[in-house]
Amino acid sequence: MDEQLFFKKLNGLCTSKEIFDFLSSVEVMSDTMASGALQRISEVEVDDNGLKNPEEVLENEVFRALCFQFEFESSKLSNTGLLSALQALIKLRIDPQSTLMASLLSEGEERLGKGELTVENLCALGESLLELEGPSCATLEQIVNHMQDKDIEKWSPREVVMVYKMLQVTVREGEQYQDLLNRLNSVTLAIVSQLSPKFTSIILNSLVVLHQTQAVPLVTALCKHSVKHVPYFTGDELVNVLEAFLYFGHHEQVFTEAVETHVPNSILTMHPQTVSKVMQYCCRKMILSKPIFDAVAEGLISDADRFTTDQIAECIIPFGTLNYLPPSASSLFKKLETILHTRFSHFQPHTLLKLLHSCVLIQRYPVNFLPKIFSPYFLQQLQAQPPGLDRIVTSQLTQLFLTVTLECPFYEGPKLLPKYRIKAFLTPCSSVDVHLVKRVKTGLLYLLKKRIYFASEVSTPYFYTVDIEIKLDEEGFVLPAAQCEEVHRRIALCVDGQNRFCINSHNLLGEEAIKQRHLQLLGYEVVQIPFFEIDSLQNCRKMAEYLHKKIFPHTYRLSC
Repeated sequence: MDEQLFFKKLNGLCTSKEIFDFLSSVEVMSDTMASGALQRISEVEVDDNGLKNPEEVLENEVFRALCFQFEFESSKLSNTGLLSALQALIKLRIDPQSTLMASLLSEGEERLGKGELTVENLCALGESLLELEGPSCATLEQIVNHMQDKDIEKWSPREVVMVYKMLQVTVREGEQYQDLLNRLNSVTLAIVSQLSPKFTSIILNSLVVLHQTQAVPLVTALCKHSVKHVPYFTGDELVNVLEAFLYFGHHEQVFTEAVETHVPNSILTMHPQTVSKVMQYCCRKMILSKPIFDAVAEGLISDADRFTTDQIAECIIPFGTLNYLPPSASSLFKKLETILHTRFSHFQPHTLLKLLHSCVLIQRYPVNFLPKIFSPYFLQQLQAQPPGLDRIVTSQLTQLFLTVTLECPFYEGPKLLPKYRIKAFLTPCSSVDVHLVKRVKTGLLYLLKKRIYFASEVSTPYFYTVDIEIKLDEEGFVLPAAQCEEVHRRIALCVDGQNRFCINSHNLLGEEAIKQRHLQLLGYEVVQIPFFEIDSLQNCRKMAEYLHKKIFPHTYRLSC
């Protein structure tokens, strides 16, 4: 039978029985036709759970006859027939230790050694070896060495992807393949528009694993190209793409918008790992996407049992970090409390601390669990596991303690021992926008006339640092900043630069929100000076007028 007609008929068959009946009617087959038949059987009989009808396929006389010929006539096969058969038999879960598989592999490796394989053949053999032996397979390096001599410009997208996958497992830092990678990156840049969702994801993942931070044009092109594929990525593929965005520090507003459209529609069927990676992406990029956060909240409320404790924490922590309560907050945190009661011991100590700390940022107080957190046993667990009791961990513990003291006066459980408390909080929000503070100080000098009437970066006994502090006496006179007697009111100016807000938003981050809340509870009058209110003020006089209205809305007097 003519090969073209054979494959046309073969591809129209939908069960192994139909395929075997068809093969029985063909008197003579080339090895390419026979391997194509095995490929088609693997397509119709294999799903995510493996071979659907093992006995019907593996015990079939036609199938066994095909395998017999491939095993004992492997040296007579064409390269395509040999390697296509090998790939199909791997999909069909044929025992890798069988004489059939050993014969095909041995023949493939022998032809590799003789340099007889084309790029397509090399890719097929590499794919088979990765599947059978994993990244530790020594022959993969031999395949990559042969690849270096080939004309990369003529490779198909599939061949490009396969080479990235092999390099991913064979390249070790400082080894000899960077020249090949540079050529490959250059060729890939020219074919980005042809890449499918699967290929886009694989290449981005390879670039991450291979630390290709210098391939900026390719990374940028792939990230832009991935936007149109968002609805079509599988869960694992989307995870790879999100990890690439995070690793390379790339930001693409239209990509975020595409994810924002996709997630709410898919949340109930999306794998928990994908959901938690989307939330991690939003959290690390400081993106407050209310549609995503609201959908994730609903997803957790309806089906949190399918999430691991790590995934639950990764989904909840961004709510605190980005200072957002969804409409379903009441149900969400009731669900979280239930999870903590039933699965408390399943949480890793550091994960649990981050989770409970994120809750207090948005005024959700885990008082039922704090006795365990402040217990010597739990603190020892924290100390025993990396990163131990470092500055960030002790900051979170101290902030939990301070929150209980200031906001939960009814709490009567154990407190955090003084030796675990820090003197000053260390958070991303604690850093000031130097340029912004300088402009505000210049405006204050214009307003108050003398530098002695305000102090900057003032440490308090309560672990927080105040950006700018102004003291007033009982009659409302401004006092010198160094004066400690007769201080009736303390004004804390919070000069909030962009780093204290969610990206492209006026929503204050959780760390800064809790700081301003606590300063108020500690007796300060908190005056927020956000960047977006003063960016447009062109000179000292306008800044002074703005500060006058913010700090002294009625009047002010100097004690001089």
